[in-house]
Amino acid sequence: GRPARDVLLRSRPPADPDREHVFSVSVYRVRNAAGRTLGLVATTVDVTARERAQARLRLLHRAREMIGRTLDVERTARELVDVTVPAFADSAVVALTDAVLQGKAPELAALNGEMLLRCAAAGSTRADHPPPPTGSTLLPALFGPKLPSSVTTLPAEGAHPGSTPYGPRLVAPLSARGQIFGAVAFERRRGGEPFTPGDVDLAKSITTRTASSLENALRFTREHIVMTSLQSWPIGQERQTQRAAEIAQRCRPGGSGAGSWFDALPLPGARVALVVGQVERPGLSAVATMSRLRTAVQALTTLDLDPHELLARLHSTVLRLAREQKSLQGSIDEPTVHCTIAIHDPVSGHLDAARAGRSLFAIVRPDGTMDAAPLPMGPLLGGDGPPFACTSLVLPEGSTVCLASPAATREQGPTRRSLAAALAHPDHGPQQMADDVQHLLAPDRVLLVARTRHLPPDEVAQWNVPPELQSAGPAREQTQTRLQEWGLDIASSTAELVVSELVTNAIRYGAPPITLRLIRGETTLTCEIDDAALTAPHPRHAKATDEGGRGLYICATLAKSWGVRYREDGKTVWAELDSRTTGPDAG
Repeated sequence: GRPARDVLLRSRPPADPDREHVFSVSVYRVRNAAGRTLGLVATTVDVTARERAQARLRLLHRAREMIGRTLDVERTARELVDVTVPAFADSAVVALTDAVLQGKAPELAALNGEMLLRCAAAGSTRADHPPPPTGSTLLPALFGPKLPSSVTTLPAEGAHPGSTPYGPRLVAPLSARGQIFGAVAFERRRGGEPFTPGDVDLAKSITTRTASSLENALRFTREHIVMTSLQSWPIGQERQTQRAAEIAQRCRPGGSGAGSWFDALPLPGARVALVVGQVERPGLSAVATMSRLRTAVQALTTLDLDPHELLARLHSTVLRLAREQKSLQGSIDEPTVHCTIAIHDPVSGHLDAARAGRSLFAIVRPDGTMDAAPLPMGPLLGGDGPPFACTSLVLPEGSTVCLASPAATREQGPTRRSLAAALAHPDHGPQQMADDVQHLLAPDRVLLVARTRHLPPDEVAQWNVPPELQSAGPAREQTQTRLQEWGLDIASSTAELVVSELVTNAIRYGAPPITLRLIRGETTLTCEIDDAALTAPHPRHAKATDEGGRGLYICATLAKSWGVRYREDGKTVWAELDSRTTGPDAG
């Protein structure tokens, strides 16, 4: 009782038995006023032209997605065959010149169309007509009397070796800018439908795409593969840093190997480090230097250094890399690097930043006001060196921090007015802001947009600790109470022991004021103790008869990680416990 609408059926109608047609059929039930079924009404519409046009569009879209994905000549030829067989033809043969197969520059198109061609890829759906083997020399008859200079259709006549007849054929050159890379021959079964003018246009678009991909493969294969392997972008950072900031990252590719990079690195205490940098003088050497500097940044952030101290260490690293390159390669230009580092603390709302060079750095507050130059430009890493410009700001929740690698020249970079027009929209999310700013960047530049967050009050617990040894007991009790409220899967004895040792060490070796802070994470608990002393804590190897000296060793054993970071007015010792941590007597 349900009508069938627009059902597509394929058949060969008696009026045109040599061609398959596509019909749109709809069938409806006919009833009288009493509801009795009288019969059926069927309508049929020939939609062959529409369906074939849509099929050609789908095939062209697939060709643009599939062909040229790699910078390899033979794989590009294979991609052409995979796309067109059997969707476009029953068999396809891609032939390339010897020069192209050997990775040499392609030849200019010969006036007489005569040149040696070898099979680079072939495919066929016909069991009685196997394709030629890869690497074999192809007979000229496959492409007609001579190598075509444009897309050409050939009649269904002639014979392959072994008296195998040809079906309808379409041959097309693979050429770009007067250079010939080879040719491709498409064939349909004997008695099959001939190629139409629409098929000719489709083949021209596909072969043009293939020729362009072959040209790129020959020109950029070696350097592109090396730079691609080095210019690896971080993944999964949105998940790791989302408690501190909502991150949006963009890269505008250009293929020149500019040596730009960005990082959003999670730090202890729910903090996040935002890093954007770029090596001067693009090329393969710049990408290699960028890769080594990224590794250095990730290693240095584990030391809990301030941003300007991080830049100072990176400056020394760049100078060392320059000396190594000079000793290995002789006299070359020493690398210099633009870099901006910003560290956001979601507990206090502080943003500490330092800048080397002229990387783009802007801050948009929730009320829409924008500071396009919160830091002055500083010397390049590997150039004049420290001191680097630095600042410490307290940002309200919902502020947006925008970092981007600089353009090659000031004229290529975004103007202050265009940047303000793209960023001064606090109602836009980071992803939309990144989209608005991305088109302002020069090619091969990276962009990082972060919307700051503050931890909710119920995820942070903080107490002032009196500088007395008896204070360790109340600190343990407060820790146990807060763990029960939070419901973290952490043994209370483990957390109490770590807190007790941190508080005791701060009282004995630190200076007041002393503050204990607990930060709740999704799967972790961070215990921090602040004091006003700048003495460096270090684990001791206590003897069996010693009554003390095991505090930091206990913390390092029970905690997932621990460390210390310094401030102008003191230091913070922290320990991070995993929620899957068991009690000290679990073993």
